[in-house]
Amino acid sequence: MKMKPDNAGVRFPPPFIYVAAVVGGYLLNRLWRLPVGGAMIWQIVEWLSFGLCLALTFGSIGLFWGRRTSIIPNRPSNALVVAGPYHFTRNPMYVGLALLTVALGILLNTWWPVILLVPALMIVQGLVIRPEEAYLRRRFGAEYEAYSHRVRRWI
Repeated sequence: MKMKPDNAGVRFPPPFIYVAAVVGGYLLNRLWRLPVGGAMIWQIVEWLSFGLCLALTFGSIGLFWGRRTSIIPNRPSNALVVAGPYHFTRNPMYVGLALLTVALGILLNTWWPVILLVPALMIVQGLVIRPEEAYLRRRFGAEYEAYSHRVRRWI
């Protein structure tokens, strides 16, 4: 009998949660406008958010590839990645997606995606991160436990 691998138990790709915040925000803005405005500061925030998103996301993916482990949450992990952005946050890819959500909200000139980011982050934490952390504790034991005490979940 083939055994199912012990994994994080995530049933859907986490980026879909962030996409839902952006799309939902866009649709809500069509009903109830909540504009960001055209101030230069928001363009700077948009570009900084986008740049940080790229750095966190691609830096994290590169580290996973270097350690030959999967970035897909429902696949087994071969290694515990703790370098690079993982030195500052246990979830740099999810932080990167949150920053992308902010950047897209500003680009779309609506605060709705930023507002919807709050429940999106709560969903990510409850349905994605908690199962991932439980899996990583089972898989890496004391090594992950020590890491989780050193590094914050978000930022």
